[in-house]
Amino acid sequence: MRRGIAISAVAVALTVAAASVSPAAASPRLVRGSNGLTVQIVSVNGSGCPRGTVMAAVREDKGAFVVGYSQFMAQAGGSSRPMDSRKWCQVALKVGGVPKGFTYAIASTDHYGFASLEDGANATHEAAAFFSGQPGHVTTTHSLNGAFNHTWSFTDLTPPSQLVYKPCDEEPNLNIDTDVRVDKGTSDPSKVSFISVGDELQTTYYVTWKICP
Repeated sequence: MRRGIAISAVAVALTVAAASVSPAAASPRLVRGSNGLTVQIVSVNGSGCPRGTVMAAVREDKGAFVVGYSQFMAQAGGSSRPMDSRKWCQVALKVGGVPKGFTYAIASTDHYGFASLEDGANATHEAAAFFSGQPGHVTTTHSLNGAFNHTWSFTDLTPPSQLVYKPCDEEPNLNIDTDVRVDKGTSDPSKVSFISVGDELQTTYYVTWKICP
């Protein structure tokens, strides 16, 4: 996935309280989470997220936070330019409210959006969430094929043995990378196909906790 230097910062911290997280039985040393979780946008960068078009907030019900985009869309066909067929965004977040002696990981992610694809066109959605300085991370890829004209949703679930926790005693940013592409393929080139990443249905990141060693 394309990377870029962060070019803008948002200084508004969102401090909506989140409900506690119940640990999965298969994960040792997992504990109930903080009910004071906060999330703050540090920077945004990318062709899919102009300044002022990204929001983040903590959900009150399930120990999760959401990230929403109001202008994140890729399209091909019709009068679309070649550069319109791919849009990407990296959001750097500061997750706060982590109690001393605890750490967290992203256990699962629900992605939402809308797509209108002509017969013969296709779209891809790639996403990753990782801590700054993390040596490696996993990017998930999902595809849609036309004809398609509906909301879409994808869920990425990380097995307990593969959870990557924030390093204890460090405060790295959590980076959210998302990339969407449209290929008009064999569809009628005069017609537009597009995929958008959720605005009203935001991407949801579920947090799990454990005690630091």
